[in-house]
Amino acid sequence: MENYPVGFDQLLKAYQSLWNNRRLWQKDLSSEDILRFTIRRDLLDELTHPRLRKTPYEKFFLACKRIFDSSLPIEEKLSLQHIYLEEMEKVKNV
Repeated sequence: MENYPVGFDQLLKAYQSLWNNRRLWQKDLSSEDILRFTIRRDLLDELTHPRLRKTPYEKFFLACKRIFDSSLPIEEKLSLQHIYLEEMEKVKNV
């Protein structure tokens, strides 16, 4: 686990503030696992019908824009962006 200036509980709340309609799967998982699972699902556009899905690169760009256009504190923005980048690295290698 990497050291982030903001804890995962706080990052999960920040994520929920940006994507307030997202349901988060929370059964017996840590805040970090929930956040990473949700971000990965977002990058793979799993909540969209297969014919309408965007590429992971498009989803990554849109997420970056949404994060940086938000009013979140800079530490939360950078930490969320870093987690998106880590998950994007995993997704592109699949």
